[in-house]
Amino acid sequence: MVINKRTNFLPQEIIRKKRDGESLTDSEISFLVSGITDHTLTDAQLGAFAMAVFHNDMSMEERVSLTLHMMNSGKVMEWNDLNLNGPIVDKHSTGGVGDKVSLILAPIVASCGAYVPMISGRGLGHTGGTLDKLCSIPGYNPAPSEKKFKNVVKKVGCAIIGQTSELAPADQRFYATRDVTATVESISLITSSILSKKLASGLDALVMDVKTGNGAFAKEYNMAKELANSISNVAASSGVPTRCLITDMNQVLGGSVGNAVEVVECIEALTNPSDANKRLIDITTELAAQMIQLSGVEEDIEQATKKVSDSLHSGAAAETFSRMISELGGPKDLLQNTKKYLPSMEIIRPINSINSGYVYSTNVRNIGMSMVTLKAGRTRASDSIDYGVGLTSILEKGQWVESGQALAYAHVHTNDDFNTMKDELIKSVIVSDKSPDTEPLIYETI
Repeated sequence: MVINKRTNFLPQEIIRKKRDGESLTDSEISFLVSGITDHTLTDAQLGAFAMAVFHNDMSMEERVSLTLHMMNSGKVMEWNDLNLNGPIVDKHSTGGVGDKVSLILAPIVASCGAYVPMISGRGLGHTGGTLDKLCSIPGYNPAPSEKKFKNVVKKVGCAIIGQTSELAPADQRFYATRDVTATVESISLITSSILSKKLASGLDALVMDVKTGNGAFAKEYNMAKELANSISNVAASSGVPTRCLITDMNQVLGGSVGNAVEVVECIEALTNPSDANKRLIDITTELAAQMIQLSGVEEDIEQATKKVSDSLHSGAAAETFSRMISELGGPKDLLQNTKKYLPSMEIIRPINSINSGYVYSTNVRNIGMSMVTLKAGRTRASDSIDYGVGLTSILEKGQWVESGQALAYAHVHTNDDFNTMKDELIKSVIVSDKSPDTEPLIYETI
């Protein structure tokens, strides 16, 4: 029996309290988070606590307490010693298929005068991971030392790396337990998990991209809005101004899905934004402008939007991206010789539509899972990735396609792989003689 001598708390009594729908005190939550971190709270007790929260939820006060204690379970980054001349700001997405925004957004915001220390995750399940896309670039180091990370942020303005074991270690253990106890889908626990890591980065402001639709974690709009409100309120109560955008994930974001193919699309968007996918540029511009305005670089959203557009179209963002890649070990001439460095597949072949009509709807999750099947994604954290596999030139919802015209191009190793991807895409894309209703790219800003 584990008893905390300072507080005389019993884990099972705190769990019982939450199981019965009562609110926990800050001291009780502090005790639990300490137990998660030092493993005095057993896996069974942690799983029971997660299930109790799943069924009975937490008040906003409890969510703030859990977030702050998990944030302080490890190292909280400090930036004062670097004497930076701009704010520290970040963006986080709840995940989607083809969501490559961060690779374009971070250098845009950095070139506008803010600093972006972006700590990103690898993909798991049907959603792709920002870090996996960057790891398709030879030499790129996703795990530099803290000193190197800070130096790159100061020198370039942004750096995108993976989560370290020092940041919010309580969350790492708690998330692993939730993953195997069917308790992931809790607004309270999602909020504390996201924010404990982001706030540990020492941010002045945060912008959230909360996705909704059949390719998102929050498929239903009401769930996405509840999550956005929770994140915004908890972050603000924790001292970090936060804005949440609820955005569409009923179709792939951009024209590609995979890892190397998405890096190529990002480089093309940075170097030739006028010809880039409009949905990708629009959402990136809006998120970047919100970051610029919220962090105080510009006073109003119109000025911030113009600054973002100028950065993108002048080439400043592309130059910042190139410098970030080279400072973290990648090739210095990646933008000039992209095809030389990124993996290419033996087969690049169109997947043609059987019927003529409008692209009426897309099962985005199925497309994401087809990537997992062909090793462009993972179902377990230990799975290896095939960086070259992907889809490009994906038709958007509402576009007209003739029978025999390409819905997308498959990038694969073998004919069997092509047939697998073709079968999944044909099943996932509904072509109809009826034009679909137009859905907004951004539903709401909270």
